[in-house]
Amino acid sequence: MDAKTYAAVTDVCARLAGRLPDDTLSTLREHYAAGEWDLADGTLLLNLAYEHVAVTREELELIRSFLGDPDSPELNSLLVVAEAPLPAYQFSPSGPAGAADPSRADHLLAAEARGFGGQGLRRTWRTPFDGAPDGAAWVYVVPLAGDADELKAYSGLSSRLWSTLREKWPIEVIGEGRALPPYQAAALAAARPVPAA
Repeated sequence: MDAKTYAAVTDVCARLAGRLPDDTLSTLREHYAAGEWDLADGTLLLNLAYEHVAVTREELELIRSFLGDPDSPELNSLLVVAEAPLPAYQFSPSGPAGAADPSRADHLLAAEARGFGGQGLRRTWRTPFDGAPDGAAWVYVVPLAGDADELKAYSGLSSRLWSTLREKWPIEVIGEGRALPPYQAAALAAARPVPAA
């Protein structure tokens, strides 16, 4: 996969954050990061259809640009809308009383982020609106330096979080200088820095 195609894959995954369920998007990012293109493409198309997630015309063409079969009937049957929907979540700097304690994940991710090109770590609380695909949760935001690989950073950090702590929290990895889709922009705007380990 060439750099332009890989950038399109990365962009589509970022745009679908908050629109596809967390676990589905995590699987997509991990498959693409591992080079499992056919498996990732199938997962993407099946879940967009199953979850009734609409895409914009621009997103449809981005997906077409990297699919193994750009004339796939599954792609052509997706629901297309004029504008991407607003995030189905509200983000805030702190969680409610009784929110799960994020301190172990804070410590691990702050220590690991730099090894994947991270320029610090931020955390925000996500509250769903009606119809959101997932519930309330802590969301981690990792801005990357330079040309660090967003998908590989995501895959590495989420794998370490699970293998070490058996915890799963949404993680958004943001490439330097890239325009942010609404979900990532909202999460970053509300996120507070997590002190370095």
